[in-house]
Amino acid sequence: MKYLRITLEGKTYEVGVEVLDGASAVAAPAPVAYAPAAAPVAAPAPVAAAPAPAAAPAGAGEKVTAPMAGILLKACVKVGDTVTAGQEVAVLEAMKMETSLPSPVAGTVTSVLVASGTSVTEGQVLLTIG
Repeated sequence: MKYLRITLEGKTYEVGVEVLDGASAVAAPAPVAYAPAAAPVAAPAPVAAAPAPAAAPAGAGEKVTAPMAGILLKACVKVGDTVTAGQEVAVLEAMKMETSLPSPVAGTVTSVLVASGTSVTEGQVLLTIG
């Protein structure tokens, strides 16, 4: 009997082949020893976020919405940041053009609802400023 080792889609198989009368062949699978899987790695402990200012509850205030469908390239602020009216708070990409989104009011960012790189729809709330 002759044994062949075959790797298919990342799995290795050992197959025994016996040649009878020089013409026909019969294949019989042989047991394969696999290496044990690596132990799972524990996820790192979550990092505590800085508390939002007590003045405005999370998500309260003026909403900054997407003026058109596109991809949020970056949120320029994070929860707790103080912004002035007209300050760039996000950048939206639509039709291969970048659009700067200004803050409609002065205040504190109370929520950032969309992560950078996320597709957004027209009118979707991206963040709020209280």
